[in-house]
Amino acid sequence: PILILPENYQRIMGKDAQRLNIMAARLVADTVKSTLGPKGRDKMLVDTLGDVTITNDGVTILNEMELDHPAAKMMVEIAKTQEDEVGDGTTTAVVLAGKLLENAEKLLDEKIHPSVIARGYRKAAEEAYRILDQISIEIDLNQKDLLKQIAMTAMTGKGAEASKEKLAELIVEAVAGVAVKQANKWKVDTTNIKLEKKKGRSVGETELIKGIVIDKERVHPDMPEQVKDAKIALLDCAIEIKSPETDTKININNPDQLQAFLEQEEKILRDMVEKIKQSGANVVLCQKGIDDIAQYYLAKAGIFAARRIKREDMEKLAKATGARIISNINELSSNVLGKAAEVKEIKEGEESLIYVTGCENPKALTLLIRGGTEHVIDEVERAIKDGIGDIAAALEEGKVVCGGGACEIELARKLREYATQQKGREQLAINAFADAIESIPRILAENAGLDPIDIITELTVRHENNELSAGLNLEAEEEVIQDTLKAGIIEPTKIKEQAIKSAVEVAEMILRIDDVIAAGKSESSSTGQGMPPSEY
Repeated sequence: PILILPENYQRIMGKDAQRLNIMAARLVADTVKSTLGPKGRDKMLVDTLGDVTITNDGVTILNEMELDHPAAKMMVEIAKTQEDEVGDGTTTAVVLAGKLLENAEKLLDEKIHPSVIARGYRKAAEEAYRILDQISIEIDLNQKDLLKQIAMTAMTGKGAEASKEKLAELIVEAVAGVAVKQANKWKVDTTNIKLEKKKGRSVGETELIKGIVIDKERVHPDMPEQVKDAKIALLDCAIEIKSPETDTKININNPDQLQAFLEQEEKILRDMVEKIKQSGANVVLCQKGIDDIAQYYLAKAGIFAARRIKREDMEKLAKATGARIISNINELSSNVLGKAAEVKEIKEGEESLIYVTGCENPKALTLLIRGGTEHVIDEVERAIKDGIGDIAAALEEGKVVCGGGACEIELARKLREYATQQKGREQLAINAFADAIESIPRILAENAGLDPIDIITELTVRHENNELSAGLNLEAEEEVIQDTLKAGIIEPTKIKEQAIKSAVEVAEMILRIDDVIAAGKSESSSTGQGMPPSEY
């Protein structure tokens, strides 16, 4: 035999390569599909250090799992893209990609070429976007009740279930606070909503602060705990003596010289504090350090000060208070100071938080998340992020669709109609795409312990009778198939579009692979998790 690869390389070709990649992708989809929907179950993930994460958030599960197979890693990328673009719908995107590949495998068995399947999937996706646009409902910022329902839909099935109504109100208020209208479209910079976590009390006591909360404390006990009508200086420089950048020696021959040296240091720090006083600032928030002597003089002047504040917090403080971040203390003046009605330190247990509240027109806000344990708070934070992402996506696109599988059933029905208008084998790929879309309500029903065949049959009949918003309300005690628009089960169109986009792209990419050439692992590592050994 002619060997063209070195000894430690593995090679899998043809159908074997395709099947192994499809199998790896399907296994990833099967891992997360039981978490889909309001009745989805949670996963407990334990890392190498023994840290526990309990969640049903698709992207968190996939990030925590140490996946080794290259095709499986591509599925993780789908979840990450969905999270970055929309902030929700990660499980939907992964499950859809898994189902597209599963259905493609059946077509490959029927001797249909991968390029034909990929082309059919692309056509089906284009038609799906057109159908989504037709069945979407327009939404605006003044429709607060509809926005609240979007947030509640996003949080259903997460750890925040019990308090979802109150949290939804806070999320809508927070998004409305940071939303900006540009060229007749809403823009929502979700980074302006700061999520601060605090253990203790219940999830229902989570609060929205129209200002910024920082997990810091004032640097000196003699400083005031509370400052009304605050004039805030934001410093990106240390209130300390700057050390020389190179090695320096100072020769001191007598005690007087030493005393003069120390007095000069103190004078420099006193002058710094004097500049802060002259600017009119009564609150100093510093990104870097504050010297002990400077702390004493600041306390003596009645100035509230905190140090080592994170850069992102400084930027949010600047947006909320209208202050400018100053890199040189000599540039400090009354023009660059921010304003807030109140700055105060609140001690809870052994920890302290600084509240900067009462800003005139805050374009940065804080959601202070509370909960009994670290695991509860983390899961509530993920639910809130989903809610914020959904509302932001709905406002930016200005469109929403009915949830609970209603949108997917309608998509599948219309795609099958579209397939009949196509010629050749692409028709089979479009039907396979429709089956994959229909798998979403099927999994929702399975996860709720319902018979998926009965549910899908009835939903299809309802949609053929022009009940376009008929879907699953799994919170209902009796009749689960309802008008989801009236039931308030609503999702942004952008989630569906992005999920289809990501799933189709990765399915297409995996289908096109017919040869896998991989460098072998070192002897110490196991071959069981990665690519299987090959004869080539």
